Parts: sequence; C-alpha cells; structure tokens
Amino acid sequence: MSVMRRSLLVVVSAVTAVVMGAGSGTAVAPAPDMGTGTDTGAGTGTRTAGTGAPGTAGAAAPAPIAPEADLAHHGQVVLRDGQLHVWVGSENHGPSGLPDATVRLDFSVPLAPGQEVPPACLWGGDRTVLCRTGELRAGGRARGVALDLRTLGTPAEVVVDVDTAWNGGASDRNPENNRHRVLAPATGDPYVF
Repeated sequence: MSVMRRSLLVVVSAVTAVVMGAGSGTAVAPAPDMGTGTDTGAGTGTRTAGTGAPGTAGAAAPAPIAPEADLAHHGQVVLRDGQLHVWVGSENHGPSGLPDATVRLDFSVPLAPGQEVPPACLWGGDRTVLCRTGELRAGGRARGVALDLRTLGTPAEVVVDVDTAWNGGASDRNPENNRHRVLAPATGDPYVF
C-alpha cells in the first residue's frame, strides 16, 4: 500500500472514530502525527497547568455568565418653534445591578451645531446624543437627564428614537421597554414614552 493511501486511510479512520465517538459519549483520541514531524503532543491526555481538561493546551477558560438586568427608559419630548426639550430617565428592574449604562437618542431632523449637552452626555453625530445613566441598582432609578436643543429650522415634527447603546454587558430579556419611537409634533405639548 502506498504512503498516500496509508495516510488517507489513517485520516478516514480518525474522522470515523471521532464521528462515532461523539455520539456514544466516549472520548476519542485524535489521529496520530501524519508524518509531518510536527506532533506537539496535544491530545495525548496530558494536562496543561491552568486549563483543567486533557488535551486543551492553550484553551481559554469558559466565559463567565453575564448578569441579567432589565433596563428601561422613560421620559418626554416637547417641540415648539425649533426648540426641542427631551427628558429621559432610566431604571433597572433587576435582578442584577449595573455599574453604568448608556442611552442613545436619535433625532429625525438635524440639530443645530455647536450646542452644549449636559456633562453626562456627548454628541454621537449631528442627530445623535449619548448619555450615561450612572449606577443603576436592581430596582433603582437614575436621576435622569434633560436636554434643551435647537433644531435646524423649524420642523413641523420630530421623531426621537430612544434605545440602550450599552448596558454594562448584562443580558436583558425584555429589551422592548428600553426601545421607544416618539413622534412629537411642533405643538409644544409633552409626548410621553
């Protein structure tokens, strides 16, 4: 039997053993070195310090499970004569606390350049403002942030999309209460979300 056929037979046998062993719950040894002279010893059943499992040299430890927190944003939008007033407050329904989170406000119209935003906020573009909530304990609320902005011109209405840009790496099984789309006609009335 030629060297090439023998190598192919070894590979096919190893793949078959892996496939069959995977379904039976038994451990299967990897295929031996194929004559390349590069056998590193991985999979020989030796333990590498800190990895915990045989044959997992250099494998990363499993990722920790993310905490769960239900972040929610509520507030109001008022538009009159090109003046846009937005108040947004955030709360955490738990069960885990959050060291910080970021709420994103996207506006359907461009905002006048050069405007200042509160210290907890920054511009994310000509139509986007990002604001920190600060620490949110489980069952706790943030103080909230008020934005007084000017639009370019005097639009008849503005749509504000509210969403979480960052939640501290927590999982949120109920993201619907932190996503809102608010249509605010230029009536001067508060439109609540």
